[in-house]
Amino acid sequence: MALRRRTTKMPPRVPINRGLVPSSITSLPATYSLNQWTPQIGLAMAKPSQTTIRSIKSTNTPRPDRFAHHPSRSALNSTSSAALERKAHSTPTRTGLVAQKRGMTAVFDPDTGMRSGCTVLQIDRNEVVAHKTREKNGYWAVQIGAGEKQVDNVSRPMLGHFAAAGVAPKRWVFEFKVKGKEGLGVNVGERLGASWFQVGQWVDVRGVSRGMGFEGGMKRHGFGGQPASHGQSLMHRGMGSAGGSQGSGSRVLPGKRMAGNMGNERVTVKNLKVLQVDEANGIVVVNGSVPGPKNQILQIQDAISKPWPKGPMTTAETISASEALASAAVANTVAGTTATTATL
Repeated sequence: MALRRRTTKMPPRVPINRGLVPSSITSLPATYSLNQWTPQIGLAMAKPSQTTIRSIKSTNTPRPDRFAHHPSRSALNSTSSAALERKAHSTPTRTGLVAQKRGMTAVFDPDTGMRSGCTVLQIDRNEVVAHKTREKNGYWAVQIGAGEKQVDNVSRPMLGHFAAAGVAPKRWVFEFKVKGKEGLGVNVGERLGASWFQVGQWVDVRGVSRGMGFEGGMKRHGFGGQPASHGQSLMHRGMGSAGGSQGSGSRVLPGKRMAGNMGNERVTVKNLKVLQVDEANGIVVVNGSVPGPKNQILQIQDAISKPWPKGPMTTAETISASEALASAAVANTVAGTTATTATL
């Protein structure tokens, strides 16, 4: 005879509603609130438990976001006019010139006798090709062409561009941004020479650095290399560890300095002092070194981290300054000849 197992039905489990407002609270008048706790209400219902929110407490005070609006600051403006206004303090007031690096030499200061290295730059037929205006292009700039190029090697669109400006085909064309309309004082088709810069002023020189191909970490970044003691084998110039383990996520962090292509990138050398200016030969001598090998094309413009020089803004001012220097040189020559004659 089979035995029958006695089964007992368990009563249904009442769900626990954690964090929900009890039904007794919903039946209270609208004038009551949870903050108005009184013994009379406490007798009728139980105070709800506090809901805990898990979070990480930071010990660092968050830095204010410079893009967020604050009542003490003026409202942000994302228009193009506002962007040009924010950059006005670091935009030169006049155009720069295109030059070629001819090599390095040294000059002696006649007052102190100090010898300093310098670079010779040559200004080769710089002419204004076009103007970029705020209304048409969205910014102010002067387009400068330099050098000479055969007509057969110039594309037809560029031939039309040069013909509209009334200049010969140029080998190099660069743009120099200016602060405002006053920087467009040089007219299209006019030629600028070395007298555009003055002796003693500060300039920034931009160009492409000399390419050195694929180089190791020691030459590219100045690493010290591995020890050259006993037991070290074939790792004297090695860079060492490239990435950590669990601490850095078992990966190589972005931006790790490693072996790779060195040079051949755009470089700006700031605050170079103009030592000599030769208008007849188009020579500008600056103190220090500039990027690139010999015959490298460079851009020279007024230094942005120095006060703007009181240089010429138009070609007429350049011609008048050159005439003044020439007349002063003639006067000095005549005075020297007179003094020599009087001595004889």
